[in-house]
Amino acid sequence: MLTVRDIHVSYGGIRALKGVSLRVEKGEIVTIIGANGAGKSTLLNAISGFLKLGSGEILYKDKLLPKRPDRVVKAGICHVPEGRLVFANLTVEDNLRMGAYLRRDKAAIAADLEKVFSLFPRLKERQRQIAGTLSGGEQQMLAMGRALMTDGDLVLMDEPSLGLAPLLVQTVFDIILEIRALGKTILLVEQNAYKALDAADRAYVLEQGRIVKEGPAAQVKADPAVRAAYLGTESDQAG
Repeated sequence: MLTVRDIHVSYGGIRALKGVSLRVEKGEIVTIIGANGAGKSTLLNAISGFLKLGSGEILYKDKLLPKRPDRVVKAGICHVPEGRLVFANLTVEDNLRMGAYLRRDKAAIAADLEKVFSLFPRLKERQRQIAGTLSGGEQQMLAMGRALMTDGDLVLMDEPSLGLAPLLVQTVFDIILEIRALGKTILLVEQNAYKALDAADRAYVLEQGRIVKEGPAAQVKADPAVRAAYLGTESDQAG
């Protein structure tokens, strides 16, 4: 579904990505783990068209991906950004409808809105509430629901559990699995390496802008070097 070939990205005088290549097959959850500053968010932003490639190419469904964010969304890729970035002054429902901004299929939009409310019952309860007054966990649900309203097939998720209480972290990962069950493919960037590797089919380790390890998620999780560098104990990450 997605092929990233030898991409290089620089900004502000920093070479953030240095020849990154990866693939995501239809129906997979693929996770990217790495330390802060490794280039994980940069990679997602490059795929979404927010950052210009220095070189390399990105293909989606075997076609070169457009370079403008709106065209990336129209092609079928949606992005759940780090920090949620909901429209704080709009209602929950208006935020969700903003996800469908480029769509014109009114009946399908209404059906997808009901699907989102089924997946996130709390959002249905709060659909008239101003988004900025939601809790952090609710805002994360809203950001995920808004992305689903684009009707894309590939969902990019950037740190969905960041800043959430341990109980809500588990809820977010349960929802990620439910989103996959809806037929979506997911590329996941996540600091909680334990949870990410447990949920994923395959994994990549990104260090200083380069992929240094890849493979089945269980195999990557069992690697002694990965365990020493990124895993610690599960209770450490939950806290």
